[in-house]
Amino acid sequence: MRHRYNDCVDCLSELMGHDSFQVKELALCTLMKFVELEARYPLIKVEWKGTLTFPRELLKVVVDGLLPMDENASLLISRFQEYLEYDDVRYFVTKAVTESIAQVMQKAKERPLPFYQQNVFSLISPMIIPNKESDMVKFMVKQDNWEELKVSKLQAHKHAFEKMWLSFLKHKPTLMIDFLTVAYGIGGAISLLALNGLFVLIHQHNLEYPDFYKKLYNLLDPSIYHVKYRARFFHLLDLFLSSSHLPAYLVAAFVKRLARLALSAPPEALLMLIPFLCNLFRRHPACRLLVHRPSGPEDMSEDPYLMEVEDPSESRALQSCLWEIQALQNHYHPDVAKAAAVLNQSLSEMEDDISGLLELSAYELFDKEVKKKATDVPLEFEQVRGLFGKKNDIFAEHFALA
Repeated sequence: MRHRYNDCVDCLSELMGHDSFQVKELALCTLMKFVELEARYPLIKVEWKGTLTFPRELLKVVVDGLLPMDENASLLISRFQEYLEYDDVRYFVTKAVTESIAQVMQKAKERPLPFYQQNVFSLISPMIIPNKESDMVKFMVKQDNWEELKVSKLQAHKHAFEKMWLSFLKHKPTLMIDFLTVAYGIGGAISLLALNGLFVLIHQHNLEYPDFYKKLYNLLDPSIYHVKYRARFFHLLDLFLSSSHLPAYLVAAFVKRLARLALSAPPEALLMLIPFLCNLFRRHPACRLLVHRPSGPEDMSEDPYLMEVEDPSESRALQSCLWEIQALQNHYHPDVAKAAAVLNQSLSEMEDDISGLLELSAYELFDKEVKKKATDVPLEFEQVRGLFGKKNDIFAEHFALA
């Protein structure tokens, strides 16, 4: 009887690849009924009480049938979604999918498998993990000593879910191209977060993105100096502008836009930005004329730079100069004024290390100022008497200055 049952399971697994959807559906439902019955009445003898008896191998047969490599199984997968409402079934499906991805991709040697990867995505994308352990109340079969088993622990479910997605994305990073490009075009903080993924695709997977720098240029708005992702954004911006093959007009446009936005930036951002701009001048000497142009505009009304245009090639940045940095040389914060004055001198060949300035906060600046030791400077050699400093001042007779 055991052999006949195994033969029946093999036949049903083959029928999940049948041309008729009705046959596939019947085979799927029958196998899932076997999963439920094997969980209640295990074929393997239990050695001790509390052992998990869920038929994981049988469920893996079902998962493999849902993930063919030669056809789109989205319709059959949608029929399977009702079984994923059971917490125990979903837990073991995540583990089975993780094993399947590792085995299939190892055999495929990373070559594209469009049907398989689409089927995997169709299966795992609707999965939802409960927010609280108390929400895990729907199980196909409860085991003995249920509270002691991993399948009843929310943390175990989260770990299996995360491992499944990471294994999927690790082998198929190019699947994120459409998602990241759309996210990159949304603007704001979402675009900043999408930058990191696009950086990996561009540098490691040869993604071609013709409008990348144009969109990156349009991400520069006053919020970049205030968002909590500022450090990560400027780290990536530094990488994207590091190539010496970038045209001078493009780098000049970024320099001018960053400098213009700096006029309303907080001191902690300016102390990071000014060394950042100095590094750009070191990498791209053709842009140094922005600094060394004595006949350039002195304020915004005379500046030929067009900040409102979206295309950096039409911004006319190379015809301008950095009068904004000259304005920052009169900044109220002495450290900012001192940093801005560096551009009046010839820059060294060695780039400044800005890694320690990316995370600089207003609290750290304030704390630094408080801890400074003040030196006593003589302001008057003769002690002042009276309010107006006159010997016969009427105020001096009634109000003595301490």
